[in-house]
Amino acid sequence: MKKLKLVLFLVLILVLILLVVQNTASVQAHFLGFTAEMSLVVLLFLTGALGFVSGLVLGFLLKSRSVQSVEKKRKN
Repeated sequence: MKKLKLVLFLVLILVLILLVVQNTASVQAHFLGFTAEMSLVVLLFLTGALGFVSGLVLGFLLKSRSVQSVEKKRKN
């Protein structure tokens, strides 16, 4: 199992390196009336990080609601 995790980690690192090397062009991003010029890699990283954080927050909120509903059922 440890070897599988290591292999997956190395594959992900390789994919990340390829992503950075192939996407160095500068792009303009428009969002809610704001315009920013940045490297495509930076834009991809920011959108991925925002999606990751959003998923964590949503998962935490849903888990806390399910725990509360289980506790209510136990009291009744």
